[in-house]
Amino acid sequence: MDLPHISDALGIVHPICIERGRNAEVWDEQGKHYVDFVGGIGVLNLGHGHPAVVEAVRAQVGTLMHSAFNALPHRGYLEVARALDAFVPVSYPLSCMLTNSGAEATENALKIARAATGRQGVIAFDDGFHGRTLAALNLNGKVKPYKNRLGALPGAVHHLPFPSRDGGVDADTAMAALERLFEVEVPADEIACIIVEPVQGEGGFRLLCADFAARLRALCETHGIVLIFDEIQSGFGRTGKRFAFSHLDVEPDLLLMGKSMAAGLPLAAVAGKAELMNAPPKGGLGGTYSGNAVACAAARTVMEVMSEERLTDWSERQEARFMEAYRDWRSSGRYPMLGEMTGVGAMRGIVFEDTPGATGAEHLAALLDAAREEGVLLMPSGRRRNVLRLLPPLTTEPEVLGEGLARLESALRRVSIEPTTTDTERHTR
Repeated sequence: MDLPHISDALGIVHPICIERGRNAEVWDEQGKHYVDFVGGIGVLNLGHGHPAVVEAVRAQVGTLMHSAFNALPHRGYLEVARALDAFVPVSYPLSCMLTNSGAEATENALKIARAATGRQGVIAFDDGFHGRTLAALNLNGKVKPYKNRLGALPGAVHHLPFPSRDGGVDADTAMAALERLFEVEVPADEIACIIVEPVQGEGGFRLLCADFAARLRALCETHGIVLIFDEIQSGFGRTGKRFAFSHLDVEPDLLLMGKSMAAGLPLAAVAGKAELMNAPPKGGLGGTYSGNAVACAAARTVMEVMSEERLTDWSERQEARFMEAYRDWRSSGRYPMLGEMTGVGAMRGIVFEDTPGATGAEHLAALLDAAREEGVLLMPSGRRRNVLRLLPPLTTEPEVLGEGLARLESALRRVSIEPTTTDTERHTR
């Protein structure tokens, strides 16, 4: 695919150009039809062009397209803040600021934590992903490709193993690493915040250990550390609940949101306890485009559509289809590269293991190409890019989901023979 005037530093997963989309289906410029299991990398939980969102956006464009909220407030921003207070399942009144992206929400959360605690240290986790801006980059739990060749990054950041049933690290191991950190590297009273994904996205769709989450919550309260949950990818219904932290029975002090918040328009947020959100000085938070009126109209509609009952129904149906297909593939014995299934609800990944002829990453890279040819679009994840993430819209019609899984199985059959040397070299360049 020819990409004139585009930086080579952008990594393109699929060399096609999408022209239009409808719920979980897209068509490229040549008219070829695909089932979309990428979903904008978690942005399209309600699919391409949800009718209620489209109607709300059209009405808003004809009324007010934008106003910089910190100069001239507009009602849409206020209504989103009020809706979030009702939508986010925490026991305290929610205070928020809207941003343009998840990375921007991360950056502002760091500012808030510093202002509230007077400290600078941050604890993050191996394989975590929190954005591509400089401070957010330093939080990410792997070097390549995000931190490579960038030199020193802002802030004092310390990383811990991520405890999960999906990753082979238990709560005791992670707590021991945290205790060692406080004894050997940095005292607890120099840590401003701990940031963690309840379900890792880029890290391979791994659910945080609930026991560790409870112990982390208690530790933060003891030492006055701000606990930040990053739900930029796992939020807004992806796991079958409004937010994944409900699976852990633990509340954050600050919550990061984005991706599916506005059904494809750029909008994100950092929200939490008012005493934290109010800590920066007047004017310390804000942004020209933050809380754009059209994106706010979309977000209000998203929260109206995502009732608890609908989320449960969508997730249970999708999870059941994923599990049924996965069990059939594993039990057939035809696909030795298939490892464990990770995640929770409709946020699911499949680990691709090494075999004598190829690495898991090579198997998955070959599958992505074969699946695209079969007409289903897929996305990798994991430190070694060996975890297939499944992100079709939650609203995917049962027959379309079935068609996508059938096309995926056809692609699996095509790559079940070990990749050739040529294939391997091509996918590891």
